[in-house]
Amino acid sequence: MKIFPLLAATLLLTAARGSVVAPPQPFLPVPTPRQLAWHKMEFYGFVHFTVNTFTDKEWGYGDEAEFLFNPTDFSAKQIVQTAKAAGMKGLILTCKHHDGFCLWPSQFTEHSVKNSPWKNGKGDVVREMSDACRQAGLKFGVYLSPWDRNRADYGTPEYMTYYRNQLRELLTNYGPLFEVWFDGANGGDGYYGGAREKRAIGRDFYDWTNTMQLVHELQPDACIFGVSGADIRWVGNENGIAKDTCWNTLNFGSSHLGSGDRPGTLWQPVECDVSIRPGWFYHAKDDAHVKTPAQLMDLYFKSVGRGASLLLNLAPDRRGRVPDADVKSLREFRRQFDAVFSRNLAAGAKVTASNVRGNDNHYAAKNVLSGNSVKYWSTDGSVTLPELVLDLRKPTTFNIVSLREYLPLGQRVEAFALDQWLDGQWVEFAAGTSIGGRRLIRGDFITTRKVRLRITQSPVCPAISEIGLFADASGTGAGDQVRLPQATYGAPAPEATPPLLDQFPPTTLPPVGSVVRIDAGSKTNFTDAVGNIWLSDRGFEGGGLSVRGNDMQIENTTDAGLYRSEHWGMSSFSQPLPNGRYVVKLHFAETYDGIGGPAQRVFSFNVQGHKFEGFDVWAKAGGPRRAYVETVNADIVNGKLDIIFDSGTDNPQINGIEIIPAP
Repeated sequence: MKIFPLLAATLLLTAARGSVVAPPQPFLPVPTPRQLAWHKMEFYGFVHFTVNTFTDKEWGYGDEAEFLFNPTDFSAKQIVQTAKAAGMKGLILTCKHHDGFCLWPSQFTEHSVKNSPWKNGKGDVVREMSDACRQAGLKFGVYLSPWDRNRADYGTPEYMTYYRNQLRELLTNYGPLFEVWFDGANGGDGYYGGAREKRAIGRDFYDWTNTMQLVHELQPDACIFGVSGADIRWVGNENGIAKDTCWNTLNFGSSHLGSGDRPGTLWQPVECDVSIRPGWFYHAKDDAHVKTPAQLMDLYFKSVGRGASLLLNLAPDRRGRVPDADVKSLREFRRQFDAVFSRNLAAGAKVTASNVRGNDNHYAAKNVLSGNSVKYWSTDGSVTLPELVLDLRKPTTFNIVSLREYLPLGQRVEAFALDQWLDGQWVEFAAGTSIGGRRLIRGDFITTRKVRLRITQSPVCPAISEIGLFADASGTGAGDQVRLPQATYGAPAPEATPPLLDQFPPTTLPPVGSVVRIDAGSKTNFTDAVGNIWLSDRGFEGGGLSVRGNDMQIENTTDAGLYRSEHWGMSSFSQPLPNGRYVVKLHFAETYDGIGGPAQRVFSFNVQGHKFEGFDVWAKAGGPRRAYVETVNADIVNGKLDIIFDSGTDNPQINGIEIIPAP
């Protein structure tokens, strides 16, 4: 059996301390040393900053002039200090986005900062950011977009030589890296040296095996994100939310990005990426839409608190600094975070367990309160469903429980339950599945003298390194979860007079007989050609939002604007409704340039029991940028419409949902 060096050292250290009881056998697969180091990061940041900041775009076309990049007051120190004050442990810089502009003076292209007016062409954003991170004690990582809409040779073997040359520059000139980020957006229309055309690439174009080998050779401690066989996997959405059950293991080629596979053959943990603003790059129109401290806290619980990491994007403005509103929100988030987690209410408790491995103190129950990450509680090999009790010695009020597993031995526990001592007996107050690096259970406040952890399903003996009890200082419990606002509603209006939204205030249920229309992916309401109002995006769980340019033409519709926005990668949609029969119209159009033909985006979904398998928008509509409407009759009996999406191998997408009471 192959044991990683760090794990072998752990076993030797246990023996050296005098333990005569061998530690548990690892439950394979287990993390590599670089993955273990990455797990300890938990919360770190993205920095999206390039010519897009100055053109007010999310994706540059590739024809942007170098002189456009000219921040007026760039400060790597301010960006890094903002991240550190928020509690981030590292930053990943978008050194080159899809537009191809390089934030360092690469010797392999003229499309870089060396031909910008910033610092008279002598500047190097990557250098300043990497230096500022090291000085502040933060780790540094790089993002290098494989897609390059500027390069004339994109799509040819010569481009891969260029790409790896640039990658080598970043891997060798800017010190140790903790992560190298490869984006999945590849191929489509672009400038391409003046060709101004659409280009598609094959699955093997980037030869990721050799590209990843280059990273591991030059930066052996850096984890790779974004490609098959990488150290870290994508969560499957850009909302920063992991699934409630989130395994660190995955089978090769599996589509279960969010949940992982149990059992799984690869250790490939989840990273949750999300921006503090609606977009990845700075746009002045988004200044009033910065995520609040409460939203940031909720994201932490739904990412780190589910065993994943949280990668929160910062978008420097045209000065080259994190905007003031973002700084304010991050500071308040950290204040609230510290108020919650600065004191473990379980500290000082008497800890007992139904079994301790070999009755050896090295595996004692009290280790869960030691604060030492290399200590853990474990049991004899035959005892896979043990119990551990915290005697708090006095009535203690809390609403958050924190659990951690000792990851060098693998992810072992498959299900657990938590009980409180109430009126002379144990009463369950929470239960869950995966634990991993950290599991946070947040609910209603509980006051009790004793808490019990029960392992209810596990193939092997557990290895629990931490149990913590905490109280949310704001006084809010499970009801404080961030949710999308409820829709506002309106019945169809006469053709000449669009309805006014303030006539229909938000409510749990729409009025009986009214029509609900939702413009998926849009942050603003949309008025169609006959005056009906489509409400902005809401009701979806997970996924991301995309908006295409106003010049995009959509065939087979008089309402092209509806199809220029989409919600993609979601797991479900839910809308409260009065019980009854409805006609549900689902609006689709394939507008993503990365899809070049039928069978390239295929997914399945279920509308209130009506199943649609192998749904291919391109094939249904007869081509790209063509509207298609799927109509379903749905009977609502439980007060809501549910649509469940199964991504299969590709991201589901939808442009609009229309819910009409049946005659």
